[in-house]
Order: sequence, then C-alpha cells, then structure tokens
Amino acid sequence: MTNGEEPEVPQLPRELYGELLRLRRERAGLTQEALAKLMICSPGNIAHFERGRRRPSPEDARRLDQILGTADDELFYRMRRTWESSRVVDYFTAVAETEHQATLICDWAPSLVPGVLQTPAYAKAVYASGQIRRDDELNDAKVARRMRRAQYLSDPQGPALWSLMDEAVIRRPVGGPSVMAEQLEHIAALGERGRIVVQILPFSAGVHALMEGLLIIMNFADRPDMAYVDGINWGHSTDDPGQVRFYQRLFDMGRALAMAPENSLALLASVAEEYRHAP
Repeated sequence: MTNGEEPEVPQLPRELYGELLRLRRERAGLTQEALAKLMICSPGNIAHFERGRRRPSPEDARRLDQILGTADDELFYRMRRTWESSRVVDYFTAVAETEHQATLICDWAPSLVPGVLQTPAYAKAVYASGQIRRDDELNDAKVARRMRRAQYLSDPQGPALWSLMDEAVIRRPVGGPSVMAEQLEHIAALGERGRIVVQILPFSAGVHALMEGLLIIMNFADRPDMAYVDGINWGHSTDDPGQVRFYQRLFDMGRALAMAPENSLALLASVAEEYRHAP
C-alpha cells in the first residue's frame, strides 16, 4: 500500500508492463500488427504482453527496447525482471479482479478519494507523492489503468457504489486547488446522476469505529460476500461470513454518523467552490 489507498490492479508488475508497452507502442505510431512484424512474432503475442497475460522472454524485452527507443535505460528488460521477482499483493488481487462482478460495493475512505472516483489529475498527484524520483511515464500508465478500472461506474449492469469518506478526504489538498475543485465536482456529479451514493463523515463526529484504515465490502449475487481491510504495509481480504458481517457493522456505524447523501453533495459543491476561489 502507498499513500493510504488500495493497492489496486495497476500496482501489479504484469499490468504496469502491459500498460507501458501500449503507451510506448502508440507513441511510436505502431499498431499491434506493425510491432509484431518488427518483433517477428504474432500480433496475438503483443496483445498478450499488453494485457499482462504473458511475460516477454529476455530477448523479446530487449527487442522491445530497441524498437521503441528505450534501449538506453533498458526499460522493458528491467521491468521484465521486476515482473519476475515481485511479490504480488495476493490479498488484494482477489478484490481488484472481482469488483466488477459485485452487485454493491461499500467503500470507506479515511484519507484519499477512492481510486475508482479519482480524476486523472488527482490520481497522478497521488502516485507522484509516493516517489522519491518522479517517473511520469510510469505514473501515466498507472493513471490510464485506473481510469479503465472506473469504467464500471458508467455501466448500467455494473455494481452500485456506496462511498463513505472522512471529511479529511475533501479537505486535504492533493495536487493543488484546481485539481481538488475538479475532483470534488466529479464526485458530486456522479452522486447527482445517481451513479453512486456519497456520504461524508464529518470531523464533528469525533472518534468512530472506522478510524484505523480503509475498508471495502463487496456484495455478490452468486458467491460469498467479501471484505478487504487495509493499513500501512498490511492488508487482509476475507469471505468468511462472520468477518464480513463484522466489517459491515463497522461500515453501518460509520454511515449512521455521516451526513445525509444530499447534505454530503452540498458540502462537496461548497468545498469545491472554496478551492475554485483559493489564491
């Protein structure tokens, strides 16, 4: 975990590798077929690389670097080694890969806007904050993947989202006033269109049951419900019915202390306006 947010799919080496490959290929003006011809392989192989389904061989990685202009820093060769050696955050992988199958997602955010609700500018600021040496290309790949993850919000058949946020989420300036204004307006617009339910848990609520970290609960129509809890450098997912009920009670307790949805949307609009007029 970084920056107090969920370690979603874009953090996985195979997904980042594929996203960077797609971005570099498109920047070079190449189709998958054209790149495959230069690589002397099938277009299907390129598609598998970009989707994270297959790891390029060392020779393929070096050829990608030569063709796509990254040979000096051996970008794809180095990232292949990272893919090979990285330990995937298994406890979140199940959550990230099944959320689109849920009927309802209850999401508690204590410090940052939930990933699926983030605007590109906000997401990029979050990713950059966790880097000693900023890597814009890597961040662009992460942001692009995050935006695709959020597509279920516009799918009529996708899961409903109940987003409960601490007031700190909307008060903490991430990326500057204009980025925050755009971000809060985006959330408010989704709420007003009925795509999500948003509730803000105000500072005035004082101490509460959800103060220790992020919580995601997913309800399914045809499989056991799942809960995911997260702290600094740890996380846990479970589909044990007793544990899921326990976490649902915590979420419900926080929801009971939160502002009503209509008041929450009004607060989002008000704070966005404050950011718009910030010096």
